[in-house]
Amino acid sequence: MLDKQLIINTNSAETRIALLEKERVAELFIERRGERATVGNIYKGVVSRVLPGMQSAFIDVGSDRSAFLFGGDVVTEEIKLRDREQSNNEDEDLAPEDFEKRLHASHAPIEKILREGDTILVQVAKEPLGTKGARVTMYLSLPGRYIVLMPGFSHIGISRRIDDPEERKRLKQIIKDMRPDGVGVIVRTAAAGAETAHIQKDLRYLCKTWEVISKKEGKAKAPALLNQDLGLIQKTTRDLYSDEISKIVIDDSEAYEDLKRFLTATIPGATRKLELYDRRTPIFDVYGIEMDISRALGSKIELPSGGYLIIDQTEALTSFDVNTGKFVGKANARDTIFHTNMEAVKKIVAQLRIRNIGGLIVLDLIDMESHDDREKVYATLQEELKQDKARTNVLRISELGLVQMTRKRTAESLERRLMEPCPYCDGRGRIRSTITEAYDLIREVLRRSLQTGQKEIKVKVREDIRDWILEEEHVLFNKVLKDHDLKVEFLPQEVTLQSLSEASFEVLSN
Repeated sequence: MLDKQLIINTNSAETRIALLEKERVAELFIERRGERATVGNIYKGVVSRVLPGMQSAFIDVGSDRSAFLFGGDVVTEEIKLRDREQSNNEDEDLAPEDFEKRLHASHAPIEKILREGDTILVQVAKEPLGTKGARVTMYLSLPGRYIVLMPGFSHIGISRRIDDPEERKRLKQIIKDMRPDGVGVIVRTAAAGAETAHIQKDLRYLCKTWEVISKKEGKAKAPALLNQDLGLIQKTTRDLYSDEISKIVIDDSEAYEDLKRFLTATIPGATRKLELYDRRTPIFDVYGIEMDISRALGSKIELPSGGYLIIDQTEALTSFDVNTGKFVGKANARDTIFHTNMEAVKKIVAQLRIRNIGGLIVLDLIDMESHDDREKVYATLQEELKQDKARTNVLRISELGLVQMTRKRTAESLERRLMEPCPYCDGRGRIRSTITEAYDLIREVLRRSLQTGQKEIKVKVREDIRDWILEEEHVLFNKVLKDHDLKVEFLPQEVTLQSLSEASFEVLSN
C-alpha cells in the first residue's frame, strides 16, 4: 500500500495543502483570501447571449465575467425523460464517463433550447482561466464522500475504478434500494467496501442539500448563488482521503477543530489520523515541501540517471522535451534512450500532478526505433497515470517519439497561480508574483528568527513587495510579529540591471 499524507498549512491569508506520496509532494492545492474556488457552485443564472455559430451561450451568474455554457452541457426535459426510459434497463451498468457520452449523443441546437433572458440553473465545471470566464453546465451534481447525487436524472453509475463485478453489483443494489425518485446517483471509488449505513447517510445529506437549493431557487432573483461548495480544506480532504492516507496534519487550531467536526460527520474513523501541528518551525519546512514547490516552478527537471526534462507552458499547450543530458548508458544507444524515456514518463506524470497542468500536452520523447520499446514506455506512462485522479486521454507514441495527450483542466496551473508575466521582457517569460514573494518573505523572516534567535531583523526588499506587505497584508504580518515578538526593518533594495537576476529580498544577519 502506498503511504500517503495530507499536510495542511493555513492562516488568514493563504491555505496550502500538499499530498505526499512516499514523502514527496504529489499534488499541491493553494487558495488565497478572496480567491475561493467556484468549481461546484450552483447559480441561478440569466442567459445573456446565445451564439448559434459556436453552439454556446454566455450566462450571467453575478460575477465580473459572464460564464460560458457549451451546447452539449444544456439539459432539457426531453434529455431527462430519455434518461428515465433508458435507466429502466435493469442490466445497465454504465460508468459515469459513458453516461455523459450517452446524454450528449443526441442534442438539439442551442438556439432552439435557450433564449436571451431565460433563467436557468447552472453549476461551475471549470474555474475562470486567464481572460475566460468560468465554464458552467446544466448537468447539476452534488458530490459526497461515497456518492454523487444528480438531481433530475434516474441513472445509477458505478466508478470505473471499482472493477470487482460482485462489488459493483452490491453497490448498485444498495443504491436501488434507497434512492428516491427524481435523482440519479453515481457511486464513487471511495464506496468500495463501505457499509450500507454510511452510504445511506451520504445520500440523505445530499438529498437534504438539494431540497435547500430547490427552495432557494424559488425565492432568489437571478443572478444568484444558490449553493457554495465546501472550502478547500474540507473538499480536498473529502476527495483525497483513502485507507492509504496514514495521517492528516494541520497547523491551525481553529481549522483543526473545523476539519475534525467535518470528518466526524462524513468519514468514519478518519479523525484518528488527524493531528494538530503546534511546533514553531513552519510545517512545510519540516516536511521539505517548500523545496518541492520551488522545483515545481522551474523549467528544467533533472532525471535520476543524469538526463533532464525541459517544460514549456504556453497558452495553447504544454510541452515536455526529454534529453539524455549527462547520461551515456553502459550498454548501447538503444538501452540509453529506452532507460531515459522510462524515467522521463514517470517524472512527467509526477509534474503533471504537482503543477496541475491541464489541456493539450505534448511529450517529445527521444526517438526509439524499436516498436517493443515504444510499447513498454507507453505502458509505463499509462500505469503511472492510474495514480492521477484527473481524467486523461493519451494517444500512442508516434514513430517520431511524440505523445499527444489531454488532461482535464478545472483550475489554473501552479505556474499561473504563483507566477506572473515578466514586465522586463514584455511577457515572454514569467517571474514569481509580488504576492508569492511577499508570503515567502514573511515565512523567511519567521524561519530566520527561529533558526538564530534574532528578534530584530533587517530585510533588503523590493519596493513593490514591501508595499504589499505593509498595505495589503498588514494584518497577517503584524500578527506574525506579535506572536513571535519580532521587529522588522525594511531597507530599500536598489533596482539595477544585475539585480533583476538576483533574489527579490534578502534577510540580513546581525
